[in-house]
Amino acid sequence: MTKESRTAVGFEEGRTGGAKWFNDLTRSRFAGPVTPHHRVLSRSVSPETLAVHAGTYEDPVTGAVGTPVFQTSTFLLDDASYAAFSDGTSRDVPIYTRYGNPSQWSVQEKIAALEGSRSALVTSSGMSAIASTIYALTNAGSHIISAYDAYGGTYNLLREDMPSAGREVTFVDPTDLDAIEAAVRPETQLLFFETLTNPLLKAPSIRRIARIAKEANALLVVDNTFLSPVNMRPLDLGADVVVHSATKYLGGHSDLTAGAVVGRRKFLDRIWAQALRFGGTLEPLTAFLLERGLKTLPLRMRAQNDNARAIARHLAGHPRIAAVHHPEIGGARYADLERADYAGYGGMVSFEVRGGDEAALDFMKKLSIPYVATSLGGVESLVSMPSNTSHSSLTARQRAQIGINPGLVRFSAGIENAQDLIRDLDNALGTPDEDAPAEKTPDEKTPAEDASDEKGMS
Repeated sequence: MTKESRTAVGFEEGRTGGAKWFNDLTRSRFAGPVTPHHRVLSRSVSPETLAVHAGTYEDPVTGAVGTPVFQTSTFLLDDASYAAFSDGTSRDVPIYTRYGNPSQWSVQEKIAALEGSRSALVTSSGMSAIASTIYALTNAGSHIISAYDAYGGTYNLLREDMPSAGREVTFVDPTDLDAIEAAVRPETQLLFFETLTNPLLKAPSIRRIARIAKEANALLVVDNTFLSPVNMRPLDLGADVVVHSATKYLGGHSDLTAGAVVGRRKFLDRIWAQALRFGGTLEPLTAFLLERGLKTLPLRMRAQNDNARAIARHLAGHPRIAAVHHPEIGGARYADLERADYAGYGGMVSFEVRGGDEAALDFMKKLSIPYVATSLGGVESLVSMPSNTSHSSLTARQRAQIGINPGLVRFSAGIENAQDLIRDLDNALGTPDEDAPAEKTPDEKTPAEDASDEKGMS
């Protein structure tokens, strides 16, 4: 890259923008970061077109139609680099890959475009994105509100790490708006919720929670991993920042680990600085794989939406299934669902196998198409039990409070043929066994489970 093109990246705008820090959040800065060689499209373009073209680095030397891998740890220093150091705009100039790399900037621009935002950040994992965001947007003495059935890694961060960092956390049912509003305090700085919860697919009203956050003068951070920007754009509903485990739907092929944060530049700069201190840099080859995976995101999500919907409908009438958790099935849990805010519900469906955990384990062993594995969002279907994977650290009483009953299975639908998946599910479930022992109810506990309940729930 020439000195002239580097100067055009945007650091000059940062120098003259009347920078003020987080108390005012009025700092003027170029969108991105991007270079003049990154393709920037209007956010009004369709998701399919944005997924293919937004952020592509159009190499001026080779004319390559795909973004090259900038597999380098450092870049030549020049006047633009020195000015960026002195003016605090080093996020906008290629200096050192931990600070920023054109490979990262390509995928960041694509994700920002898909979420309808001006800036994004990619990190080494979903948890690095979440941790960097929460630490960056709160300080000691502050208060955070979140869901007690958030993703296990998020819950553990909030419950175990935040108190020692001087932040208090209140956990609520994410669908209980009265409880969320009642939890607000004068020192509340952040509300953190998911578009669909893991594993029961509760659907909080992001639009209404955003109003509560605004009235409280607090920020709303939304984890959009389960839906992706194809199915929902939380920023359009009032959220301030969106996070993703890009390992899941954004990457889509179970071959990378990454995280993403999206929002206004004034928030992203602060989160970027926190990510630098945590060391959560996404290396260039993974950025390349993530950008490549994103090109097919709308196509994959369409197939996964359809497959999960078909599976949920089929299992809702199956005699071996006690309950199905999916917005398509409806029920009291989704009575107030603002369906206009969703373009689809993602590829996840959870269901309870009659007979409890032992029956569910036996069912999973009999499946021939899905892989029995953790994670989700890949082109291949995956199946697991939250009780012995993502939520294994919770006690029996905690799982029951959330609604994780014995026999709960989480199914991540891939892009296979829906009828093949349904046929495989039917074969693995078999026919009801009238002589099977009655399943244990959530209130019945073994002595060991009862003793472990002393740890309680925040």
